[in-house]
Amino acid sequence: MASGTLAKPQMRGLLAKRLRFHIVGAFTVALGVAALYKFGVAEPRKKAYADFYRNYDSMKDFEEMRRAGIFQSVK
Repeated sequence: MASGTLAKPQMRGLLAKRLRFHIVGAFTVALGVAALYKFGVAEPRKKAYADFYRNYDSMKDFEEMRRAGIFQSVK
């Protein structure tokens, strides 16, 4: 009957080795999420605001609201 001996587990430096791996992974995931938010949410939102205000007429909007009776102090 052959019995093999188990290799000793690495104990010295184990925390540093695992932290290095997890910090790199966390940094990569954070950069990915930031890029997805920027290009998936922030840029389209900025474009939508720019498109809206490109030809927005505040006086026309005010007159429509005044005619609709939204303002009580303006006749």
